[in-house]
Amino acid sequence: MAKTKTKFYCTECGYESPKWYGKCPGCQSWNSMVEETVSSGVKTQGMSGMNSSLFQGTTKPQSIVDIEGGQEPRVDTKIGELNRVLGGGVVPGSLILVGGDPGIGKSTLLLQTSHSLAASGLKVLYISGEESVKQTKLRAERLGALSAQLYVLCESNMEQIEQSIEQIAPDFLVIDSIQTVYQPDVTSAPGSVSQVRECTARFMRLAKNGGIAIVLVGHVTKEGAIAGPRMLEHMVDCVLYFEGERHHTYRILRAVKNRFGSTNEMGIFEMREQGLDEVTNPSELFLSERAMGVSGTTVVASMEGTRPVLVEIQALVATTHFPSPRRMGTGIDYNRLNLIIAVLEKRMGLYMQTQDAYVNVAGGVRLDEPAVDLAIAVSIASSVQDKPTRPYDAVFGEIGLTGEVRAVARAEQRVKEAQKLGFKRVILPEKSLKGWKHPKGIELIGVETVSQALKAALE
Repeated sequence: MAKTKTKFYCTECGYESPKWYGKCPGCQSWNSMVEETVSSGVKTQGMSGMNSSLFQGTTKPQSIVDIEGGQEPRVDTKIGELNRVLGGGVVPGSLILVGGDPGIGKSTLLLQTSHSLAASGLKVLYISGEESVKQTKLRAERLGALSAQLYVLCESNMEQIEQSIEQIAPDFLVIDSIQTVYQPDVTSAPGSVSQVRECTARFMRLAKNGGIAIVLVGHVTKEGAIAGPRMLEHMVDCVLYFEGERHHTYRILRAVKNRFGSTNEMGIFEMREQGLDEVTNPSELFLSERAMGVSGTTVVASMEGTRPVLVEIQALVATTHFPSPRRMGTGIDYNRLNLIIAVLEKRMGLYMQTQDAYVNVAGGVRLDEPAVDLAIAVSIASSVQDKPTRPYDAVFGEIGLTGEVRAVARAEQRVKEAQKLGFKRVILPEKSLKGWKHPKGIELIGVETVSQALKAALE
C-alpha cells in the first residue's frame, strides 16, 4: 500500500517544505504556502513532464552562428487586435497562457480565434474541461464560429488529451483550462501545484516538438493573479491578461510576458451579443461621453505600446470632513498621484491640506506611463480653481519634483492622434518639440514648468 505524506509548496517560487511557513524561505512571500498530499508509492517511470528532456533526441553545444534556420512566419489570426498584442500573429510551437476574471470573455475570444484559424485552412482542436461538446457548440453557434476544421473535445485526462492530439495532429490547440487538466500518475487533485506544473510541462513539450501553437486558459485568484505556481508563468512563452470592467462592454487584452514581441501593446475589444468585436479607434470610444465646459477634466495623449490613445482624466477636489484628507486614484498609480499633489502644493502654492482629491481615468482604462502626469496636475488644478479647460485641448508630459515638465517619447504620434480627432491645441514639454516636423492646423504650446502649463491650460 502506498504511503502518503503532506508537503507544502510555495505558489510564487515553487519552494518545497515538509512544514508550513507563514513566510516562504525561498522568495520571502507571505501566505504563499499551500498543502498537497503526495503518495510515495506511485510509479512515475512513464511520466514525461518535468523530469524528462524538453526536446527529442540528443543534442550537443553549437556555435550560434552555425545554427541553421531563420525566423518562422507567424500565423495570422485574422483578429487585428490579438495580432497586435502577440507581436504580429501566433508563433508556431509557442505556448501561450491567457488569464482573466470569470465571465470576462476568455473562452469567447479563443473560440473566435479558433474559428478564424480554422476558416483559413488550419486544423484546430479546442479542448474544454469545463463545458460539454454540446455546450461548446451552442456557444459557437451564437458566435457564428462553426467550421469543419474546428474540432471540439471535452476531456481533462492528460493521457487522453495526448492521444487526441496525436490522432488529430492540430496546428492550433486550446486548453480551457489548465486547472482542470490532470495527470493520472500524480496523486494530487486537479489544479494543485504538482498537477499544473506537470501538465504544463507536457504541453510545452508537445508545442516545441510538434510545432503546435498551444493556448492555455488560466484561472485567476481574487487578487487578480493567475492561480497556481508562479513557475507556470515562467514556463510559457507568452502571458496575456484579458481584463475589463463588468459595467462596461469593452475588454482590454495586455501582454505581461512575450518572448516574441513587445509587452507594451494593448488590444481593445467590445463585447456584444454576437461576441467580441475589435475596437480599431479606441480614442473615439474613450472620449465619446466626455462632458464639455466642466472643471476638473483634461484629455491626455497617452501611448499604449506603438498606439497613441486619447483618454479623459477626471479630478474632483472637495472639502474634507476628516482630519486627514483622502487621496483616491482609479486607473492611475496611487503613489504617483500623491507625488503630483505634493508638487502642486510646494511649487504652485495650491493648498490641499483640507481637501479630498479623487482622480479617475474615464472608461476604466489604466494608465501607468509618466506622460499622464501633466494631465493629472491640470485636472486637479482645474477642479481646485473651478476653471474648465478648453474643450479641444490635449495635454501630456512628465512632472519632476522641482516642478519642471520633462520630455516624453513619441510626441509626434501623440500630436497626430489629437489632430485626427479634432483637437486644436496640444500642451506638451518644450523639449518634445524638437526633432520632428510639426503638422499644420494645430497649435503646439511648449512648456518647461508646471506653472506655465497651468497658465496655458486655464487662462
